Amino acid sequence: MVIKQYDTVLLKDGRQAAIVEVFDGKAFMADVGNSPNEWETIDITIDDIEKVISHN
Repeated sequence: MVIKQYDTVLLKDGRQAAIVEVFDGKAFMADVGNSPNEWETIDITIDDIEKVISHN
């Protein structure tokens, strides 16, 4: 699975996340939440991602 900056992904815990940084293709920083007021930036790995929802 190839994940690029700004892709939207589905995490294995059911949340959607927007990828904001890509590190070596296996580690990422992502924003999760329903609105800018609720967004939280988290660190995730390729193992946390179920699938890519959209490429941007």
